[in-house]
Amino acid sequence: MGVAVRRWNVKLRRSGVAICLSGCLTSALLGLAPTAAAAGRGAADYSLADSTFAGSQIARFEGVVPVPIGGTARSDRSDGSGLAKADRGGDLLGHDVSGHQGDVDWQAAWRDGGRFVYVKATEGNGFINPRFTQQYNGSYQVGMIRGAYHFARPDVSGGANQANYFVDHGGGWSPDGRTLPGALDAEYNPYGDACYGMDPVRLSNWLADFSNTYKARTGRFPMIYTSTRWWNKCTGSNAGFGGNNPLWVARYAPEIGPLPAGWTREAIWQFSDRGALPGDQNRFNQAFGRLRDVARATS
Repeated sequence: MGVAVRRWNVKLRRSGVAICLSGCLTSALLGLAPTAAAAGRGAADYSLADSTFAGSQIARFEGVVPVPIGGTARSDRSDGSGLAKADRGGDLLGHDVSGHQGDVDWQAAWRDGGRFVYVKATEGNGFINPRFTQQYNGSYQVGMIRGAYHFARPDVSGGANQANYFVDHGGGWSPDGRTLPGALDAEYNPYGDACYGMDPVRLSNWLADFSNTYKARTGRFPMIYTSTRWWNKCTGSNAGFGGNNPLWVARYAPEIGPLPAGWTREAIWQFSDRGALPGDQNRFNQAFGRLRDVARATS
């Protein structure tokens, strides 16, 4: 049986139970073929893929609330600590990059405090980040814990198809203590309807199909990157993913706000679309050693 992440206090458990969606959708639905919205569209549009990255559409649709000058991003998680994130002592600074950043100066990023990074690998089933090798390998070489992410395009093919494409083009996982499980970037459609023309049941099944296929290929469930507003709107506040998939949540504001349905704690908070590090700014909610445990899939 594979290793599943139960809650993001980095407590890991063995689980053979597949994701149970809201309403306990049948497993038959999890193998949906590419949607009708995808069929008949002809060649997929990747004209924006070079400038589409984790949070690009969230910033576009939800906006950015800058942290006040001299202030720090704060967490209003259920732990009720009320402490500024920067003052919690254990939080770890990281970032995420894509081809949009070009070749990254990794030595400078390390000097500026970056300790982990997610790198865009793929989008849909027809786009590979042309800077992926420099970014993914370069971050590893300076000592960062790194992971790859996939920008979901439910409008072009099924979830299993895209999970396989992701793994085949850099999105795999290895238990070396330096490689995080791949992340699925689920956010607003850059090319049309916010939810890719799907109702919440169909979109939830697409996400589960991707997640289960990635687990079958790598032994790990993927991280899910999303915003609370998009998730609750497009999945109908589906609470069935929090037991297996760690959460990477986006909100560009001084406070993190409510989490998406199904999660009580975030793994990573993408709190700003700019800062000292290349790309977006992120915080992991514990210290470096615990992030290494996550990479190894050990408690």
